[in-house]
Amino acid sequence: MKTLKNIFLFVVAVLIISSNVISAQDKNDLDKQPFPIGGMESILKNIKYPDEGKKDKIEGNVFVRANINENGVVTDMKIEEGNNKLLIDAALNAVKATKFTPGEIKGKKVKAEVVVPILFKLS
Repeated sequence: MKTLKNIFLFVVAVLIISSNVISAQDKNDLDKQPFPIGGMESILKNIKYPDEGKKDKIEGNVFVRANINENGVVTDMKIEEGNNKLLIDAALNAVKATKFTPGEIKGKKVKAEVVVPILFKLS
């Protein structure tokens, strides 16, 4: 993993799974939850701290709710929390570029939602 000089970008190591799991037919509990292929580092590698954000010393949290389809592809996203457009855009781009293992119910791959918390912090 590349080290960014004077910049720390922290991606929380646990995905928060939504209670609203979407299945093709009905709502059930997942047996297997979606998870980024390559772990949380795969999201970290996709994050590009905006130059303007670095220049203006903008930091903050962004929580991205993402729908993951049966193939592990992010199909839709919305912001649960975040108040800076630069950081929000960087977080959305990173999550969208990440491939996930799909959720499963009884061995069948299903659509599911996850919330990915991302902390942008400069030092």
